Amino acid sequence: MKKYLSFDIGGTFLKYGVIGENAVILETNTVKTPGTLDELLNFIKEVCFSHQEVIGVAVSCPGAVSDEGIIYGSSAVRYLHGPNIKELIGENVKLPVFIENDANCAAYSELWDGSAKGKKDVLVIVIGTGIGGSIIKNGLLHKGANLHGGEFGYMLLTSDVKGSDDVWSRVASTKALVKKVAQKKKVDMNSLSGEKIFMLADSGDEDCKQAIDEFYHLLAIGIYNLQYIYDPEIILIGGGISAREDLIVKIDEKLDKIITTINLAKIKPHVNTCKFRQNANLLGAVYGFIEKYS
Repeated sequence: MKKYLSFDIGGTFLKYGVIGENAVILETNTVKTPGTLDELLNFIKEVCFSHQEVIGVAVSCPGAVSDEGIIYGSSAVRYLHGPNIKELIGENVKLPVFIENDANCAAYSELWDGSAKGKKDVLVIVIGTGIGGSIIKNGLLHKGANLHGGEFGYMLLTSDVKGSDDVWSRVASTKALVKKVAQKKKVDMNSLSGEKIFMLADSGDEDCKQAIDEFYHLLAIGIYNLQYIYDPEIILIGGGISAREDLIVKIDEKLDKIITTINLAKIKPHVNTCKFRQNANLLGAVYGFIEKYS
C-alpha cells in the first residue's frame, strides 16, 4: 500500500499523519503550530526523515493557495503568506509536494470517501469562526479567477450594507452567534462558546433560543441562495457545528418556511453534514496529491 505524509497547518495546532492510498488513516499526531517558517520547514523535514516509507507530502493550510504553491490572502499563520511554500517544503524533503486550502481539502475528503463520493457537483460550507467553503464542479475543484471560489462567507444577505460586519461570515458563523448572545446578555464574549449557548438554550434560556433560531434562519437563507446560484446535487456542512445531531433537521425546517413563502422556488436544497470531521483536511490533502500525481 502506498503511504503519504499529510500535514494540516492551523492557527494554533499542526496535525500530521500517515495516510494510506485507500483513505486509511494509519497514524496521527498533533503539535503546536511552529512559530516561524524555518521551524515549520525543519519540523516537516524531521517527520519525513522518520517516515522513509512515504512517497509524497500533502499539505492543508489556510489562505488562497495557487497551483504554484504561493499562499495569498491572510491567516493566523502569517509567515505562510509570501514565500513559495510548496517549493520550500520540496527542497527540504526531496519528495513530491501537494498543497491546498483547508476548506478545499475538506471537500476533497468528502469526494474521496465521504458524503460526496460519486457526485459531480457539490458545495461544501465550513462553519466556524467564519464561513468558508469549496466548490466541486464535474468532480473537480473550482478555485475561480482569483482563487476565491467557495468563499461563501463574503456573501451579503442585506441591501443595507454598512460594513464588513454585514457579510455572511459575520452574521451566521458560530462566532457571530456568540457575539450576538454576549451583546444581549452584556457579558464578555470569552465567557461564552457556541457549545455553551446551545446548552443554555436546551435549559430554557430565551436569549440563546432566540439567537439560535436566527442563526439557523440566516444559514438557511445563504444555503437557499447558493442552491439557486449553483444548483448542486448536495450541499455539505462541515466545521464544529456539524457535530450537532439536529443541525440538518433545523436547517430543513427553515428551508421549508423559505420555500413555502417564495412560491416561485420549487427546488429544495439537499443538505447533509460532512462525514469526516477532525481528519478531513489530512485525508483531503492526500486525495489532492493522488489526483495531481497519478
